Amino acid sequence: MQKRTLGKSGLEVSALGFGCMGISFGYGPAASREEGIAIIRAAVEGGVTFFDTAEAYGPFANEDLVGEALGPVRDQVVIATKFGFKFEGGKQTGLDSRPAHIREVAEASLKRLKTDRIDLLYQHRVDPNVPIEDVAGTVKDLIREGKVRHFGLSEAGVQTIRRAHTVQPVAALQSEYSLWWREPEREVIPALEELGVGFVPFSPLGRGFLTGKIDDKTTFDSTDFRNVVPRFSAENRKANLAFVDWLKNFAERKQATPAQIALAWLLAQKPWIVPIPGTTKRHRLDENLGAASIRLSADELREIDRAGSQLEVHGARYPEHLQKMVGR
Repeated sequence: MQKRTLGKSGLEVSALGFGCMGISFGYGPAASREEGIAIIRAAVEGGVTFFDTAEAYGPFANEDLVGEALGPVRDQVVIATKFGFKFEGGKQTGLDSRPAHIREVAEASLKRLKTDRIDLLYQHRVDPNVPIEDVAGTVKDLIREGKVRHFGLSEAGVQTIRRAHTVQPVAALQSEYSLWWREPEREVIPALEELGVGFVPFSPLGRGFLTGKIDDKTTFDSTDFRNVVPRFSAENRKANLAFVDWLKNFAERKQATPAQIALAWLLAQKPWIVPIPGTTKRHRLDENLGAASIRLSADELREIDRAGSQLEVHGARYPEHLQKMVGR
């Protein structure tokens, strides 16, 4: 697995990371602890050195799992986690990025991750009630104390990134980006390039849609987040299949899978982009990791861009209450 550096931060990671959320949260019933540990360790064996978690995944269960799975190789991997929500009775009840709360979360995350430092600490969502300068300053103090190595933001808008960056350099922005969601190309990616901030796309496979394994007849478990995502209504899925059908045909010509082309396309966009696909299945992990060795020529990239620009994506990527937390 090749390595990449996230912007100017000096934080070196594998070209593909691993998103751990789905093991515990979001996409139907959680995997067993044994299965979760096994898939994370298989990712390590496959050359992955960058693992993404958050206190919100579970909540709390995912960090605990990741800490145990990576304990034996802790010094060979980079662990990213996040703060920024408040919880009551195991349920997320809003945003909280007050400096005292950031410190509490960092201490709790260190314990669950069974480590003495967090390699990359993201603000999970921008909190409109706390100036971003205060957030960045608190993480700067944690970095000075050796508890955190790098600062990140998730789903933040360009102005917030700029303001934070003046207080404490932002190593990485995490946001959704894929062949199915290209909005970051407008403002976010140019700003990241200018500032020297790395980009970590989550949902690089369109929450599974770009694998070609989901159609308008697919049903999701009652606990699956996709049930409330407008883009995943049966009607919108049917309309969105045109692009996936095109992607399948292109992938066949390259003797690859649609998922591999989607990941290879992301890797070809910028050398400081590190997607974090997640899975609970070993064969999917192997498939995803295979994308790192696929090369797309300039002509092939233009062909993909042409096809993508001609197809409209139907449905919003978040339900309205979650969309309000994005890009501030």
